Amino acid sequence: MIKKIFYIIFMLLLISIISFLAIHAAPNSFFAAGELNPNMTEEAIEQLKAVYGLDKSLTAQYLDWIKNIVTLNFGISFVTGQDVSSEILKRLPITLIMNSIALVCVFAISLYLGIKAALEYEKKADYIIRQISLVSFSMPSFYLALLFIIFLSLNLNLFPIAGLHSTEPKEGFAYYSDMAWHLVLPVGVMIFVGLGSMIIYVRSLTLEILKSDYYFFALSRGLSEQKMLRYYILPNLLPPIITLLGLSLPGLIGGSVILESIFGIDGMGQLFFMSALSRDYPIIMGTLIITAFLTLLGNMVADLILLKLNPYIKRG
Repeated sequence: MIKKIFYIIFMLLLISIISFLAIHAAPNSFFAAGELNPNMTEEAIEQLKAVYGLDKSLTAQYLDWIKNIVTLNFGISFVTGQDVSSEILKRLPITLIMNSIALVCVFAISLYLGIKAALEYEKKADYIIRQISLVSFSMPSFYLALLFIIFLSLNLNLFPIAGLHSTEPKEGFAYYSDMAWHLVLPVGVMIFVGLGSMIIYVRSLTLEILKSDYYFFALSRGLSEQKMLRYYILPNLLPPIITLLGLSLPGLIGGSVILESIFGIDGMGQLFFMSALSRDYPIIMGTLIITAFLTLLGNMVADLILLKLNPYIKRG
């Protein structure tokens, strides 16, 4: 556990260095002449840079930023003038909720459909599931989001187009049920897009298990299908699937950037997108570090679950 914690700290430090250099190497800046106000003078811009510490060397800027990160102080936003930490904490929960629901649903649905396709090998069910996985694998998330909005929101008027709440103020259960109703489309897109590769992977692993010697031996003992699934298929499927889910976390979090912008959801993804357009360095760096930390934390949790499922794996 201690090694994993030091590994996370080291990776965060490495990611922070690369991100910091990449952002400052980008052309133009927020305080470039004419960006804030065409009539602003160069002297006024230099004064603003001094206020935000941008007149120092890159090394001094990075060291000051690292010192602030230790106290969870990500600085002040160039655009809004608000504290970056409060901006991130205000938007982080909804992004975590969306990604957590999508991850759990992708795991459960792909596990069921992948095993079903393998058990029904070369039959109708296998063919249908493979076609679904291929459509999911090749479907861009932004295109599917637009299709959902056109057919389910505009034409059928089943779901809201964007936002997290309707115009009427609500409280209690009505407040959260209204939020859940608004999240059906974006979370549905995340789930469908994430199913494709996972179903194919589960199906392939299950077929390998069905061809193994220990499976034929257990089958010869006359065990029921439920016992075969519980004691022979699932225990051998879960470790590689959990590993793959841990590796897929960056893709899920990265995909929310597009979907939150399309559906107008005030989450981390939309915050990062708008900050990138306005070159708001403090928010960009803050969201990058938080996203990297959540990804590394998710991978560590996946490793711990893997060790629990398979104690023969060396902890080193």
